[in-house]
Amino acid sequence: MHPILTERTKPFSRTNRLRDDIRSFLSLNGCEKTAEHCMNVGTEARRIALRFGADPEAAETAGWLHDISAVIPNGDRIAVSRELGIEVLPEEEAFPMIVHQKLSAVMAEQLFGVTDAAILDAVGCHTTLRAGSTLLDQVLFVADKIAWDQPGTPPYIRELQEQLNRSLMHGAFAYIDYLWERKHTLKVVHPWLKEAYEELRHRV
Repeated sequence: MHPILTERTKPFSRTNRLRDDIRSFLSLNGCEKTAEHCMNVGTEARRIALRFGADPEAAETAGWLHDISAVIPNGDRIAVSRELGIEVLPEEEAFPMIVHQKLSAVMAEQLFGVTDAAILDAVGCHTTLRAGSTLLDQVLFVADKIAWDQPGTPPYIRELQEQLNRSLMHGAFAYIDYLWERKHTLKVVHPWLKEAYEELRHRV
């Protein structure tokens, strides 16, 4: 494990139960709400994976892991990411919250020993998606938007659910299109989001 992660996180007891370990890690580091959200996204990702033919175990695992970088304060994420060798884009430097997807992927590998590239890749793009997204990428992306971590009902949820009845790709695009129509209100437009929008717009 990289020393910066040892310095920035409280130690936790590893078991052979990944779900429990993730919950314990987040709770010990003061992120109980995030722990609950990650468990909910894992459940939703499994459900969506079964519906659309993705690997349910991988989807659930990705859901549990996707926000583990919440333990790193927002103001520290750029410095920690660079220390871990993560490429930081200008948009991420301007809006550090968004680099958490990449940071979670690295932490999943270093803290929890996850080596499945498909899971790590899905975790690494769960906020923005990306061009050439895989089935698992789309499963986690949509699950995170359905099991969102804010009060109330997501304003985009009806359209997303309707489009899911057409395909997973349509569901993913429904959320991206929702953001795109409001891009003037976003702090930044991440290039991966733009690339995913352009690709899916032509495909759906």
